[in-house]
Amino acid sequence: MKLIIVTAPTFFVEEDKIITALFEEGLDILHLRKPETPAMYSERLLTLIPEKYHRRIVTHEHFYLKEEFDLMGIHLNTRNPNEPHDYSGHVSCTCHSVEEVKSKKHFYDYVFMSPVYDCITKTGTLSGYTPEELRTAGKERIIDTKVMALGGITPDNILEIKDFGFGGAVVLGDLWNKFNVCTDRDYLGVIRHFKKLKEMAD
Repeated sequence: MKLIIVTAPTFFVEEDKIITALFEEGLDILHLRKPETPAMYSERLLTLIPEKYHRRIVTHEHFYLKEEFDLMGIHLNTRNPNEPHDYSGHVSCTCHSVEEVKSKKHFYDYVFMSPVYDCITKTGTLSGYTPEELRTAGKERIIDTKVMALGGITPDNILEIKDFGFGGAVVLGDLWNKFNVCTDRDYLGVIRHFKKLKEMAD
C-alpha cells in the first residue's frame, strides 16, 4: 500500500530538510498543498528539494510548477477544480462520497477519498463513512488500488485502511503534529513516526 504525505499548509524553515529526509526513508509520493500562498514560496521550497525527488511530488496549487520543476503531476480540489487547458500528465482529485469515487476514479490516476476518519487538522470535520460502508465499497471494488484514504489516519487505523482495500494512505496531521516549529531543535520524531507508518503500510 502506498504512503502519501501531504505537506503542512504553511511553510516553515526546516521543511525542505524534513521532506528530503522523508524521501530518503522511502516516501512514495508527496502532495504539495499550500492553500492561499504565493507561488514564489512553493518555487523556493522546490529548489531546496533534490531534483531526483521532484518526480514524486504532486502540486495542489500553481499548476505551472508541474512543468517548471518536472513534477509528477497536479491534484484537483474545490479550490482548483479544473486542469489547465491542453494539460497532459498525472492528475488526481479529492472525492467526498462513495458515489463520487465510483464516478470519478476512472478519469484520474488516483483519487483521495475523504474524510475516512475524523480529521486531525480540521476540528469538527468528521468521518463521512461507516466501517460497513467502506467494507461494502471494498467488496464491490469501488475501493481499490486507485483509491487513497485521507482523513485522520494514524498508526492506530492504518492497518484497517489496508484491510478495506485502499491503494494508499494519505497522512497529514498525524505526521506534522510530531514537529513543533517553535520549540523543536531537530525533526527526528517526525522521521521516526514516518518510518513506523511506512512499515505498517508496506
